Amino acid sequence: MKDSYRKQCFIDEEVALLDVLDTAGQEEYGAMREQYMRTGEGFLLVYSITSRPSFDEISVFHQQILRVKDKDYFPVVVVANKRDLDYDRQVDPQEGTNLAKQLGAVCIETSAKQRINVDEVFMELVRAIRRYNKETYPPQNGTMASPSGTTMNGNAVPNNNRAAKTRADDSHGGGCKCVIV
Repeated sequence: MKDSYRKQCFIDEEVALLDVLDTAGQEEYGAMREQYMRTGEGFLLVYSITSRPSFDEISVFHQQILRVKDKDYFPVVVVANKRDLDYDRQVDPQEGTNLAKQLGAVCIETSAKQRINVDEVFMELVRAIRRYNKETYPPQNGTMASPSGTTMNGNAVPNNNRAAKTRADDSHGGGCKCVIV
């Protein structure tokens, strides 16, 4: 159905525990999409540079995320995959950059096959989540506060979801629930 995994890494000299849900290419599970959008803290919006329709869907997914989250902005990174197939390109790099700018995001071209910029997209998403949390839950007395008042290693811990419970019990702290769409 979907791929899910956890990975601990250092991003900008801070520990980050990534809780990743990969739903890319799982159109048959569209009915469940809103459920994982509700719990995601950040999203990689992935399209193939060899598929114009996949690029066109990015705006639709982004609007759905904003609707489900009831927000005007939410952390996303636009990912232009299959950079290794440039000879079959249907989407110009500038189009990806322009779309990302409209969404308040960055666009990074990758090749999963050749492992080009794969780690970078996750690092950029974690940075976007951290910026969002700092703007949304300003520091109080030197710590980052969430609406519930819970803090974890300087990062806000969201309220009422599985990811928050996992992080609260996790000695690593600094977790991010990332969804690949």
